[in-house]
Amino acid sequence: MGKKKTAFVCSECGAEFARWQGQCSECKAWNTVTEFRVPSVKSAPRSSAMAGYAGMVDAKVQTLDEVNLESLPRFSTGFKEFDRVLGGGVVPGSAILIGGSPGAGKSTVLLQTMCLLAESMNTLYVTGEESLQQVAMRAHRLGLPTNKLKTLAETNVETICQLALQEKPSIMVIDSIQVMHMSDVQSAPGSVSQVRESAAYLTRFAKQNQVAIIMVGHVTKDGTLAGPKVLEHCIDCSILLEGSSDSRFRTLRGNKNRFGAVNELGVFAMTGQGLKEVSNPSAIFLNRGEEQTPGSLVMVIWEGTRPLLVEVQALVDYSQLANPRRVTVGLEQNRLAMLLAVLHRHGGLQVSDQDVFVNVVGGVKVSETSADLALITALVSSFKNFSLDRQLVVFGEVGLGGEIRPVPSGQERLREAAKHGFKRAIVSNANKPKELIEGMEVIGVNSLSEALDALF
Repeated sequence: MGKKKTAFVCSECGAEFARWQGQCSECKAWNTVTEFRVPSVKSAPRSSAMAGYAGMVDAKVQTLDEVNLESLPRFSTGFKEFDRVLGGGVVPGSAILIGGSPGAGKSTVLLQTMCLLAESMNTLYVTGEESLQQVAMRAHRLGLPTNKLKTLAETNVETICQLALQEKPSIMVIDSIQVMHMSDVQSAPGSVSQVRESAAYLTRFAKQNQVAIIMVGHVTKDGTLAGPKVLEHCIDCSILLEGSSDSRFRTLRGNKNRFGAVNELGVFAMTGQGLKEVSNPSAIFLNRGEEQTPGSLVMVIWEGTRPLLVEVQALVDYSQLANPRRVTVGLEQNRLAMLLAVLHRHGGLQVSDQDVFVNVVGGVKVSETSADLALITALVSSFKNFSLDRQLVVFGEVGLGGEIRPVPSGQERLREAAKHGFKRAIVSNANKPKELIEGMEVIGVNSLSEALDALF
């Protein structure tokens, strides 16, 4: 018997090493290097290998315009928000990975989707963490049709694929990839070796048989998908289901998509009958009180292919500490520190002795720069204890020189704000529309001082 080959792989970045070490020298993460046993493969003689290549008569070189795109039509999941994140629907033969924290609703939304799809196509739901009785109890509790959905309780990947060849499903769910294992990989389920090989085997099966496979993945403490980084490379679409336990809303966000745009956002509400899609998410994020308070303002951000209105709140208060606190929820803390420096230099407002707290209402995470001007406006409003107009909306990027820069899709953002009843907007002068928007006054500014003069 030949000696078994082993390698050591970092679960964060996928880098390989000849021996174990405490810190990954590539991504600088600690205690992420784990042992990976390479499965032994018997090498075929050169003559037989060359004969195998010569026998491939089906493969041929084609130009892109010769490829038939009509043979892979998308099909809907039954949820418009889910289809939006996927890029318009499920592509046959694609491998999709959906992750989320425990209790976020991954199994619930997939069970709802599979029960709806089972009415019109052949489906297979594979569960490895729960028994079939638990899956059936959840389906009956949610009031889902259960007479056509085929289920299987199995964790061996080879057995699952053999049964799938007999059943010939159009779409299959693997819940979850962390409990799956292969017989020829000598390591425990959930290890780097098992997750890596199981995902690669399922992806090859999906491509060869035109079966769409949705795999459920666990997440780490920081909210990223667990497992080796190569897992995200071999799949076609990576989706994250986010939502805190004290909130009834869940957001479905696409991080990678080979068949559509990334950073799409789908909003769901958790109810007694499962997850219900929210067709107008701006309405739920704008559920404000009757009385307008200082430090509260509405901004328009861009999520994927649509605008979204969210409320940002800021609280600036005198600090009793030597080092005042800077706390952000839903925004980047380094961005806040930079904007406070810009506000001091070009706005004449000193908050070095103040505690600053910033929150984006509704649990939305804002990563784009269009929230800069709205954040500064909310900070000044709280510091001066001055309430802003309820019908005011603000967006724009703030540069280090105090200039207000334009943001993409400015007119679409303004139309979305006007549709929700906002009468006044302060934006970059380059985002000011050439044609007037009915019922809305748009004020264009070029610098931070101009914006503050127009507001206060």
